[in-house]
Amino acid sequence: MIQQPALVNLVISSGEPAGVGPEVSVAAAVAFLQEQPASMITLLGDPSLIPATKIPQELSNRLKVESISLAAPVIAGQLDPANAQYVLNMLDAAVEGCLVGRFNAMVTAPIQKSVINDGDTASKDLFTGHTEYLAKLCQQEHVVMMLCATLPAGFLGLQKSRDLRVALVTTHLPLREVPGALGFQNILETIQIVDQDLRTKFGIAKPVIRVAGLNPHAGESGYLGREEINIIAPAIEAAKDLGIQVSGPYPGDTMFDANALDSVDAFIAMYHDQGLAPFKFVSFGGGVNVTLGLPIIRTSVDHGTALDLAGKGLADSGSMLEALRLAYQLAVNVKKLET
Repeated sequence: MIQQPALVNLVISSGEPAGVGPEVSVAAAVAFLQEQPASMITLLGDPSLIPATKIPQELSNRLKVESISLAAPVIAGQLDPANAQYVLNMLDAAVEGCLVGRFNAMVTAPIQKSVINDGDTASKDLFTGHTEYLAKLCQQEHVVMMLCATLPAGFLGLQKSRDLRVALVTTHLPLREVPGALGFQNILETIQIVDQDLRTKFGIAKPVIRVAGLNPHAGESGYLGREEINIIAPAIEAAKDLGIQVSGPYPGDTMFDANALDSVDAFIAMYHDQGLAPFKFVSFGGGVNVTLGLPIIRTSVDHGTALDLAGKGLADSGSMLEALRLAYQLAVNVKKLET
């Protein structure tokens, strides 16, 4: 008898209520459960945004809607700061469920940062993004944002499909603040977190990692900046001393060499657009955001709230489906290590 995989419990935070989050969450959840019988999903959100008619009867025992109440009625495409706390309540519930073992992984739909900062929320801190908020909830000082996508065979001359993973040392910062946010310890810890999670969550026994420089031409021996010499290269060497297979710093414009995709498991960029501009150019909207360094598994779509599409039935749920698939696979990998 073929042994079936252990049941994986996923939870979805359906995101900004006026955006496409609720509709792509339902559509992707239904599609995922139809292809993966060894799973179940709890969808967090107000029932008014997640009509029961969207859930096929045969999936009703594996797709549950857990009510989180809106503070104000929703008009598709129209943001309302009154519902800022509603968005945070979903995240809080998902994280708590993962921490206590009720869920094996959480998947998040897109949110609107400006609405949360404009709203009257229990947390008065500046909300800079999912990544930072989840780090605070999980009491982790350092987490890493990484985007993942599978590039198909034939693209860029690839002989077979290959996973592209791009992690960031800094995330949602104004560009002028990036150099000051970089430091030896910050870069070293980022490399360590990427290496550790590639091993424990992605199941890669000996990850190979490339690290970018900060300046054009990776500083060109100090003529275009000394961050590579003073900070980045020493952090890379320290990581090597710890047994991590890492190299760099590479110029940002040549680090993403198509020929390297067969041998590199993750690329680390110094700042947001250095890594995510090339990633999103080649990922065809099918990328998945993963937060590394958390005691839980969290994946997310790599797109925004798409307010102009909300409520029109035009939103593409492909990225959410990929986020569910990756969350499931990471949960399975972790379960294997635990047994």
